Amino acid sequence: METTNIWLLGVALAMDCFAVSLAGGVVVRQFIWRPMLTMALLFGIFQGGMLLTGYSGAFLFSHFLEPIDHWIAFSLLTYLGFRMICEDKQKEKECTFNPLDYKVILTLAIATSIDALAVGVSFAFVLEAGITILHPAGIVALVSFLFTGCGLYLGINAGRKLHLPAEAIGGCILIIIGARILLEHLT
Repeated sequence: METTNIWLLGVALAMDCFAVSLAGGVVVRQFIWRPMLTMALLFGIFQGGMLLTGYSGAFLFSHFLEPIDHWIAFSLLTYLGFRMICEDKQKEKECTFNPLDYKVILTLAIATSIDALAVGVSFAFVLEAGITILHPAGIVALVSFLFTGCGLYLGINAGRKLHLPAEAIGGCILIIIGARILLEHLT
């Protein structure tokens, strides 16, 4: 596979990271560097790591995961999306959804990287002999890291300017991403 195609694949896989981080930035509306960096790093690590995992487990587990991977992503994103929408309706500050909470970041990193797992499985059948999976995994991780950072930055700036029900909008975005993943795999 050509390097250009690997970069394009990295961009395609990073789009979910970008959308989720954009929604998170709109909700947060301020720069909080440690959890933001954690989100970008985890999204990148999970994208690259899931690509490696899919590649490594292609022959062992692909027949188990392939029929349900889209349901896993859909369930995680829909759960978080509905949680954001419900908590937006509650006006108490102590109950607000925090997309920069470390448990939420971990859940989102897993949910957004399930497609990379499937792509990793396909790499097991596409890569030529002698070509390592580490190069594509590194590119995918780097692109996901950068897109997550850009999404957070743009989302924070948009959230400061727009005074919309950010949590509800962010929740809807997560549900739409989950539904898109599900529909892509079912059709």
